[in-house]
Amino acid sequence: MVKQSELFDRWRSLQMCKWAMNISEANQFKSTLSRCCNAPSFLFTTQKNTPLGTKLKYEVDTSGIYHINQEIFRMFPKDMPYYRSQFKKCAVVGNGGILKNSRCGSEINSADFVFRCNLPPISEKYTMDVGVKTDVVTVNPSIITERFHKLEKWRRPFYRVLQVYENASVLLPAFYNTRNTDVSIRVKYVLDDFESPQAVYYFHPQYLVNVSRYWLSLGVRAKRISTGLILATAALELCEEVHLFGFWAFPMNPSGLYITHHYYDNVKPRPGFHAMPSEIFNFLHLHSRGILRVHTGTCSCC
Repeated sequence: MVKQSELFDRWRSLQMCKWAMNISEANQFKSTLSRCCNAPSFLFTTQKNTPLGTKLKYEVDTSGIYHINQEIFRMFPKDMPYYRSQFKKCAVVGNGGILKNSRCGSEINSADFVFRCNLPPISEKYTMDVGVKTDVVTVNPSIITERFHKLEKWRRPFYRVLQVYENASVLLPAFYNTRNTDVSIRVKYVLDDFESPQAVYYFHPQYLVNVSRYWLSLGVRAKRISTGLILATAALELCEEVHLFGFWAFPMNPSGLYITHHYYDNVKPRPGFHAMPSEIFNFLHLHSRGILRVHTGTCSCC
């Protein structure tokens, strides 16, 4: 375990140096990820990796099995829509309070591909700091349950929220546990009903198992790894260069000033569910090796 003060000191001294990608380190790390996890083939359930009739194992309810019938099979894309190192520069945007007053919006918007987590607000109030460009946005089914009555009542409010992200694809952990499946599948029906061009994809449960296992081997012990860590892991395979924004797990920024938990509120997560400091420590280590870049200060792009 690294003490918080030690980590802050180490991070501040790293900031003195200009970050540059270390291509050989990055390629080596990416080839490890392609062996353990293989996002270009297995990030989403597809007709190719999950054929009709598959008995799909859930990620955590391992005794639970979902039989892939014709109706569900038709919802899957034929194959993965992305391939290895397809995008030059990607931004993975977390929701940490470290983004507040960062002025990183234009730098995020300048990326070739942008991932966002759990329907974060990107209204005018926040765009200067977080940008608007979104190519993939994840939705935690608990959000649909709590804010949108599991889509069993009015569906337009949910559709309107998704429209904010324009043509971004919507990504859900439908096969994380049995509770998530129906509500995740309803998202597809809602978007079809409103004739939305947005694609709906589902994380492949085996991909999530493999990614968790990989990070556990590097010391991330959590009930569940965060969506941000999953997206950053996928981005490392799908993008040449990965930039992380809004990833920070401490109540103060590296300069020691207190910050809110999210850039839009100060609601804390359930204690003990994620191992955020451990995840951040790994990101900072990857940053120091030139594998990805973590942004924690203000941006001065463009």
